[in-house]
Amino acid sequence: MPTMKVQEYVREDGSRPYQEWFDGLDAQAAAKVTVVKLRLELGNTSSVKWFDGIGEYKIDWGPGYRIYLAQDGKQLIVLFAGGTKKNQQSDIKRAKELYQEYKMRKKEAIKDQETNNENREKR
Repeated sequence: MPTMKVQEYVREDGSRPYQEWFDGLDAQAAAKVTVVKLRLELGNTSSVKWFDGIGEYKIDWGPGYRIYLAQDGKQLIVLFAGGTKKNQQSDIKRAKELYQEYKMRKKEAIKDQETNNENREKR
């Protein structure tokens, strides 16, 4: 039974960087990545290397696939992007940018929710 919720990040414009990367994988690579996602859902983050709030899950297969993610709280993992060893540095930079965007949007959503709650209380 899953212990973590794993979801992909959806940008404000509706684009889905992780899904776009995943859709470009061949069947074998997609299967390997799907297994990683299942492991994450089971709470297995032991293969994740953490830095600057971002996690990198390295798959030692093929060109060295990587999945970039962040943990938000105790039960949510957000998938930002994927890539290969060849593009690792640019993929990490992009994942960090997406993570900052995610945090900013979350902060704004919380602020909006608080404002809505205050407005309801005034009625």
